Amino acid sequence: MEGTRIVLVRHGESRAQELGILGGHDGCTGLSDLGRRQVTALRDRLAGSGELEAASALYSSVMPRAVETAQILAPALGDLDVRPECDFCEGHPGDADGLTWDELATRFPSPDGWDPDHKPAPGWETWREMGVRVQAALEAVVARHPGEMVVVACHGGVVVQAMLHWLALDDVATDRRAWMSPANTSLTEWRFASNPYQKGTLPVELVRFNDHAHLALVPGDRT
Repeated sequence: MEGTRIVLVRHGESRAQELGILGGHDGCTGLSDLGRRQVTALRDRLAGSGELEAASALYSSVMPRAVETAQILAPALGDLDVRPECDFCEGHPGDADGLTWDELATRFPSPDGWDPDHKPAPGWETWREMGVRVQAALEAVVARHPGEMVVVACHGGVVVQAMLHWLALDDVATDRRAWMSPANTSLTEWRFASNPYQKGTLPVELVRFNDHAHLALVPGDRT
C-alpha cells in the first residue's frame, strides 16, 4: 500500500446538471457541451504537465457522464482501458431518477433538516448507505493496486465520501464542520504513506482537493 496514489476526478458538467434533473442510471444522458469542454481542458492539462503519467489503472462509475469523462481523459493517461464499476456511482435516486428537483419536492416532499438515513423517494439510497458502498470500493482499489497510481472518474458525492472516510469526519453533525463542493473535473488526490511528523495519524495524506485550475481556460465555464 505504501506509495499508492488515488486520484478522484469529478465528471464534467452533465446534461442532468444542465437540465436540473436527478441523473441516476436511467436519468443520466452523459456530458453537456460545456462538460465536454471542461474534460478536454483537463485532458490537455494532463497531457502537457504529465502529472498523472504514472497512472496504471483508470476506473469510472457506470453512469454515462463518468464513463464519458474517463474516455476523454484516457489519451492523456497512456490510453488506459476504462474499468466501470457501479460502486463508484453517485447516490442512487430510486423512483426519483429522471425527475427534476422541483418535481422531487412536489411528488416526494421531505422534512427539513439533514438526516443521513432519510430516503426522499422509494428505492433511494441513503447517504449512509452510499458511504458504506463507496468507502468499501475505495479501500478495495487501494488493496488491489499497491504502490500504483489509480485514477477514478466519479462524482461529487464520491469525493465527499472519501473526505469523510479518510479524514474521519462526522457525516451527521454537519453544523460542526465545513461543507465541501468539488467542482466538475476537479482533482482530489490521496497518497498512502506513513506520516513522518505525527505517528498517530492514518498512513494516508490528502495531497490536493478540488484542484480545477484548468477551468479558467474554458469558455463559458461558470465555476
